[in-house]
Amino acid sequence: MKVIRIPESDAPQFDATIAKIVADAPGPVAVVFFGTELPDTQKSFCPDCYIADPLIRKAILASPAAGTTTLVEVPVGNRDLWRNPANPYRTHPKIMLARIPTLTLWTAEGPTTSLVEEECASMENLAKF
Repeated sequence: MKVIRIPESDAPQFDATIAKIVADAPGPVAVVFFGTELPDTQKSFCPDCYIADPLIRKAILASPAAGTTTLVEVPVGNRDLWRNPANPYRTHPKIMLARIPTLTLWTAEGPTTSLVEEECASMENLAKF
């Protein structure tokens, strides 16, 4: 599994960045949108996010496509930025993000299958993803 992070500051270039990642990826591209880590704890401000994170990674590593999967980490900002209705991922026409964490399979056509919030913390759901 290859991991790529799209920094918060790169949100305006998300479309170009994700298109390049998908074009260059040897296999599936999974995008996880999550609350940015707090500086003092290095954990997401979002409890569901830091619970789901190790499970998402474990599920990808256990999948048959683990060697070719790219996991794209997309922090959505701190709590205030996330709650702002103008958050770039809330307003993005292909994403319209409403809850975090959200794990989405991304293809050249855009997002396809998604798991949202507690679905991301279920190994059963993740195994089907």
